Amino acid sequence: MKIAIAIVVGLLTGILSGFGIGGGSLLILYLTAVAGMDQYTAGGINLLYFLCCAPAALISHIRHKRVEGKAVLWCTLAGVATSVAAAFVASAMNTDLLRRLFGILLLYIGVRELFCKSEKKKA
Repeated sequence: MKIAIAIVVGLLTGILSGFGIGGGSLLILYLTAVAGMDQYTAGGINLLYFLCCAPAALISHIRHKRVEGKAVLWCTLAGVATSVAAAFVASAMNTDLLRRLFGILLLYIGVRELFCKSEKKKA
Protein backbone atom coordinates (compact mmCIF):
# COMPACT_ATOMS: atom_id res chain seq x y z
CA MET A 1 0.00 0.00 0.00
CA LYS A 2 2.85 2.39 0.82
CA ILE A 3 4.36 1.83 -2.62
CA ALA A 4 1.03 2.60 -4.31
CA ILE A 5 0.68 5.85 -2.36
CA ALA A 6 4.28 6.82 -3.20
CA ILE A 7 3.60 6.16 -6.90
CA VAL A 8 0.43 8.28 -6.83
CA VAL A 9 2.28 11.11 -5.03
CA GLY A 10 5.08 10.89 -7.60
CA LEU A 11 2.63 11.04 -10.50
CA LEU A 12 0.69 13.97 -9.07
CA THR A 13 3.77 15.99 -8.18
CA GLY A 14 5.18 15.20 -11.64
CA ILE A 15 2.08 16.59 -13.29
CA LEU A 16 2.25 19.71 -11.13
CA SER A 17 5.94 20.11 -11.98
CA GLY A 18 5.09 19.96 -15.67
CA PHE A 19 2.70 22.85 -15.17
CA GLY A 20 5.39 24.79 -13.29
CA ILE A 21 3.52 24.76 -9.99
CA GLY A 22 6.30 23.39 -7.78
CA GLY A 23 5.65 19.69 -7.50
CA GLY A 24 9.17 19.19 -6.16
CA SER A 25 8.38 21.25 -3.08
CA LEU A 26 5.30 19.14 -2.47
CA LEU A 27 7.36 15.99 -2.97
CA ILE A 28 9.84 17.11 -0.30
CA LEU A 29 6.96 17.84 2.07
CA TYR A 30 5.55 14.36 1.47
CA LEU A 31 8.90 12.65 1.91
CA THR A 32 9.71 14.46 5.16
CA ALA A 33 6.28 14.80 6.78
CA VAL A 34 4.57 11.59 5.69
CA ALA A 35 7.30 9.16 4.69
CA GLY A 36 9.53 10.19 7.64
CA MET A 37 12.62 10.77 5.52
CA ASP A 38 15.35 13.16 6.67
CA GLN A 39 15.60 16.52 4.87
CA TYR A 40 18.96 15.87 3.23
CA THR A 41 17.87 12.54 1.68
CA ALA A 42 14.54 14.04 0.57
CA GLY A 43 16.43 16.87 -1.13
CA GLY A 44 18.62 14.37 -2.98
CA ILE A 45 15.60 12.39 -4.15
CA ASN A 46 13.97 15.64 -5.25
CA LEU A 47 17.02 16.43 -7.38
CA LEU A 48 16.80 13.04 -9.10
CA TYR A 49 13.05 13.58 -9.54
CA PHE A 50 13.73 16.98 -11.10
CA LEU A 51 16.15 15.45 -13.61
CA CYS A 52 13.32 13.20 -14.81
CA CYS A 53 10.63 15.91 -14.95
CA ALA A 54 12.61 18.87 -16.28
CA PRO A 55 13.38 17.64 -19.83
CA ALA A 56 9.69 17.24 -20.72
CA ALA A 57 8.87 20.72 -19.43
CA LEU A 58 11.90 22.21 -21.19
CA ILE A 59 10.96 20.66 -24.54
CA SER A 60 7.45 22.06 -24.21
CA HIS A 61 8.72 25.55 -23.37
CA ILE A 62 11.19 25.50 -26.28
CA ARG A 63 8.42 24.45 -28.69
CA HIS A 64 6.27 27.37 -27.51
CA LYS A 65 9.24 29.78 -27.85
CA ARG A 66 9.29 30.65 -24.15
CA VAL A 67 13.04 30.13 -23.70
CA GLU A 68 15.62 32.89 -24.20
CA GLY A 69 19.02 31.38 -25.00
CA LYS A 70 21.10 34.20 -23.48
CA ALA A 71 19.17 34.06 -20.20
CA VAL A 72 19.54 30.26 -20.11
CA LEU A 73 23.32 30.56 -20.41
CA TRP A 74 23.69 33.02 -17.54
CA CYS A 75 21.16 31.28 -15.31
CA THR A 76 22.84 27.92 -15.91
CA LEU A 77 26.29 29.24 -15.04
CA ALA A 78 25.02 30.95 -11.89
CA GLY A 79 22.82 27.97 -10.94
CA VAL A 80 25.61 25.41 -11.21
CA ALA A 81 28.01 27.49 -9.13
CA THR A 82 25.51 28.32 -6.39
CA SER A 83 24.01 24.83 -6.22
CA VAL A 84 27.43 23.27 -5.63
CA ALA A 85 28.16 25.82 -2.91
CA ALA A 86 24.72 25.35 -1.34
CA ALA A 87 25.14 21.55 -1.34
CA PHE A 88 28.33 21.88 0.70
CA VAL A 89 26.68 24.32 3.11
CA ALA A 90 23.57 22.14 3.47
CA SER A 91 25.62 19.01 4.17
CA ALA A 92 27.36 20.82 7.02
CA MET A 93 24.12 22.17 8.54
CA ASN A 94 22.01 20.57 11.23
CA THR A 95 19.07 18.92 9.44
CA ASP A 96 16.58 20.24 12.00
CA LEU A 97 17.69 23.79 11.24
CA LEU A 98 17.57 23.10 7.51
CA ARG A 99 14.05 21.68 7.85
CA ARG A 100 12.86 24.71 9.81
CA LEU A 101 14.40 27.17 7.37
CA PHE A 102 12.79 25.36 4.46
CA GLY A 103 9.43 25.40 6.27
CA ILE A 104 9.73 29.14 6.82
CA LEU A 105 10.51 29.62 3.13
CA LEU A 106 7.45 27.60 2.10
CA LEU A 107 5.23 29.53 4.52
CA TYR A 108 6.53 32.83 3.16
CA ILE A 109 5.88 31.75 -0.44
CA GLY A 110 2.40 30.47 0.46
CA VAL A 111 1.39 33.65 2.28
CA ARG A 112 2.76 35.78 -0.53
CA GLU A 113 0.83 33.79 -3.13
CA LEU A 114 -2.39 34.10 -1.12
CA PHE A 115 -2.25 37.76 -0.21
CA CYS A 116 -0.07 39.61 -2.71
CA LYS A 117 -1.60 40.65 -6.00
CA SER A 118 0.51 40.27 -9.11
CA GLU A 119 1.30 43.17 -11.41
CA LYS A 120 -0.70 41.54 -14.22
CA LYS A 121 -3.87 41.47 -12.13
CA LYS A 122 -3.49 45.16 -11.21
CA ALA A 123 -3.17 46.24 -14.85
